[in-house]
Amino acid sequence: MRFGSRGRRAAMARVLPAALPALLAAVLAVSGCEGSAQSGTPEAGSSGASASTSGSGSAPASGSGSAAPSDPTSGGSGSSPASAGGDAQPSQTGLDPAHAVDPPGRRTGLIAPPDIIATSSRTIDPAAVAAVRRLKGVVDVEQVALAQVPIENRALEVAAVDPGTYRNYVTDVRSAETAAVWQRVAGGEVAVRPELRKRVPVDHDGYLALGSTSDAPKVHVGAWAPQTWEVDAVVNDSWIDTLHMTPGNALLIRTGGTSPSTLRGPIERILRGTEASVQMTDVVAREGLDPHVVQTAVVVGTIADAVGTYRYSVLGDGRIAPDPAWVRTHIATEAVPILGAVTCNKMIFPQLRAALEQVVQQGLADRIHPGEYAGCFYPRFIAGTTTLSNHAFGLALDLNTPGNQRGTVGQMDRGVVAIFKRWGFAWGGDWHYTDPMHFEMNQLVAPR
Repeated sequence: MRFGSRGRRAAMARVLPAALPALLAAVLAVSGCEGSAQSGTPEAGSSGASASTSGSGSAPASGSGSAAPSDPTSGGSGSSPASAGGDAQPSQTGLDPAHAVDPPGRRTGLIAPPDIIATSSRTIDPAAVAAVRRLKGVVDVEQVALAQVPIENRALEVAAVDPGTYRNYVTDVRSAETAAVWQRVAGGEVAVRPELRKRVPVDHDGYLALGSTSDAPKVHVGAWAPQTWEVDAVVNDSWIDTLHMTPGNALLIRTGGTSPSTLRGPIERILRGTEASVQMTDVVAREGLDPHVVQTAVVVGTIADAVGTYRYSVLGDGRIAPDPAWVRTHIATEAVPILGAVTCNKMIFPQLRAALEQVVQQGLADRIHPGEYAGCFYPRFIAGTTTLSNHAFGLALDLNTPGNQRGTVGQMDRGVVAIFKRWGFAWGGDWHYTDPMHFEMNQLVAPR
């Protein structure tokens, strides 16, 4: 949904309330599922908000076309389906009660995505939030926690939210109205954009590790549902401490009939000193992000210390320009065994050098081909996306590229792989969609 003009926003405000009953009727008339890969995982907004069947053999109820509400803790490793639409019964959480919050209840209020998203590297002060709310033309403000979680060389944008209020800011009405989605989020599960279904490594029990290390927190995928702009996945705000997120570092701002571009300057002045980026979502809708704004990426997980706050500008053709100050403090060119001079994140060098020295000691140096090394630090998005990879942080390197293409088993020597893993590197050959040339630092290991 785009908000390119005042007229279209005003029209939406008039049409949505009148159209919702008919739209919900159409949603509830859809039966069956769209071949969900996860047992008992509701899907909203992609093809009628239908819910998939569970491992216990639950099926959509006859007549209504929506799945019968049942206990999501039953039915094998996942949870059984909940009904689509706004009247799903509250689910009984048994997957992660430590991260359960009160269920959101019946949805109320306007459904519309934000016109502006402000993201900072620190918690936005309540006084600043109140000042934004008081601006003439600002209709609503939702404060959330937003962070990038590296998963298999993909920085997943994760928001920790109040599911009862955040749901009104998603880009798809059906997603907002599907109560089961937000009950699952309140119950401690994660809702993920449907487009990522085949790209994120969900295990056979329906869990997604939010990080690339073996001890990364795992959260059950409760729904595949459209989110707001720039958000790939949402959890409830009880996950903030577990994921080491910064509370309240982002604002979702709706401006109603006021052109959001007229509010960018006032919002930037209020947030001055917080390193916040202020983006117009009509540009995000067209380009994936606002190329005229310095972006702020707040990275969490094991590599957070190596990245810190990553600010960059978009150059076009998939290229980005990191803040020169960040490059000066984080990136260096040093000589390492076998490969010679490489340009990487400064924190990677001790364990990269140790791994390559051990490769030499074990007589495997000829298994790495310096002429087929494809680099470490290159500031780009993943091809065809606006998603950062670990190469943008200088924390990954590609070796022996011709024989180790994506989606293949590859020809990488497994002895070399074992050494790199010992020294704190993850190998792309183990991934959901393999990338056997790729090694990335996923934990800090200090040589002794």
